[in-house]
Amino acid sequence: MNNKYEQIFQSFAFPSGVEVKNRIMIAPMTTYSSQDNGELSEQELAYYKERSGGVGAFITACAYVSLDGKGFPGQFSVDDDIFIPRLNKLAKTIQSNGTKAILQIYHGGRQSPPTLLPDQQPVSASAIAADREGAPVPREMTEVEIQNTIKAFGEATRRAIEAGFDGVELHGANTYLLQQFFSPHSNRREDQWGGSLEKRMQFPLAVVNSVKKAVAEHAKTPFIVGYRISPEEGTNPGITLEDTLQFVDKLADQALDYLHVSVMHFWNGSFREKNESQSRIIKVYEKVGSRVPILGVGSLHSPEEVVEALETGVPLIALGREMLMEPKWIEKVEAGQEDQIRTTLSKKDQKELVIPDPLWDRLINVKGWLPVED
Repeated sequence: MNNKYEQIFQSFAFPSGVEVKNRIMIAPMTTYSSQDNGELSEQELAYYKERSGGVGAFITACAYVSLDGKGFPGQFSVDDDIFIPRLNKLAKTIQSNGTKAILQIYHGGRQSPPTLLPDQQPVSASAIAADREGAPVPREMTEVEIQNTIKAFGEATRRAIEAGFDGVELHGANTYLLQQFFSPHSNRREDQWGGSLEKRMQFPLAVVNSVKKAVAEHAKTPFIVGYRISPEEGTNPGITLEDTLQFVDKLADQALDYLHVSVMHFWNGSFREKNESQSRIIKVYEKVGSRVPILGVGSLHSPEEVVEALETGVPLIALGREMLMEPKWIEKVEAGQEDQIRTTLSKKDQKELVIPDPLWDRLINVKGWLPVED
């Protein structure tokens, strides 16, 4: 291994006490490949196995915590104990060579397609459709539904513990339900769950509390709890960077193991405020990085780029698209073979890359997300 990459391979201990063997985590990426009933498929297990072993931790695709929160065709479930045996197989698959397994848990809210829901009616903080053509108008959640959803995240965490995972990540990013309660676009409530910035924080903070309570009651060994955020929204009204900096200040008080800042490019500044050119990840790190570890992500392809990001002080880096194209990214860097890391996707490589058919079809057909060669 080239000495200049040593920082990548330093171990890291989370506040909970869980230790990972290096600073690289695999970012959560939807596979669209589970059974219709929410059970993991064999193709998915093979996909996870191919990418495990080298990295410090693997964050799974998001699993829905209740049936009214399913957001994708082929998404897997953590909403019932019947899924625990299959989830246990996923955890063991990831952990087989020392990689920690983190289950991302989620509710789609108004982003859930009606056709995937039992009553074909998405729910959200308020009855406000997403800002896209043809988006369905969700039904505003009742107090009972809010409390049931908070409880569902706790129950999902219990199942993750019983299935043998090393942690969970709460998906509070990418315009899904936790973000919908925080957003002034999707949350127009006038009760305890909406209105002021502080009140819009209450639902995600209640979910964090439910998850932490489940860990305290059920985990017999240290267990990771992470939270993923999107720092801004493009809608007007929408989440601003200043909103997020106030929110992460509250999240940093919750004894979390990390905050995962979801952006497309690690170094990009605000897209709402053109005069804010500093990396949003760095702004979050400067605000709360001394109190909670920050997980950075976004268009870091080469080991040189990863080291440059780590040198900012951000302690952990997630790789997503890079691990689709190169499952052995970390192993090749460690072996001094970084010049052999794939940087494009060939249409002939599906079998070698162990990518499930539904995910492969999307990768090939969605232009611009990955560099695809014939």
